[in-house]
Amino acid sequence: MALLERITIDPAVCHGRPCVRGLRYPVDMLLDLLSGGMTTDEVLEDYPDLEADDLRAVLAYAAEVTRTHRTRSLAA
Repeated sequence: MALLERITIDPAVCHGRPCVRGLRYPVDMLLDLLSGGMTTDEVLEDYPDLEADDLRAVLAYAAEVTRTHRTRSLAA
């Protein structure tokens, strides 16, 4: 399975927010955990339904979104 195929968007799951494999783990929540300092191993320990490739998919999705969507500066 290609990494980005792990990211699903379904209006019936988390109000259509991008999630991992149709599970109720939104991409933005997982990015918040990782950017907040949790390691991959810590996230996987706290969320046993997830796999290491799921977290790589989250990062790949974020990279793709920033490549294809216009961004704006965030206030410091």
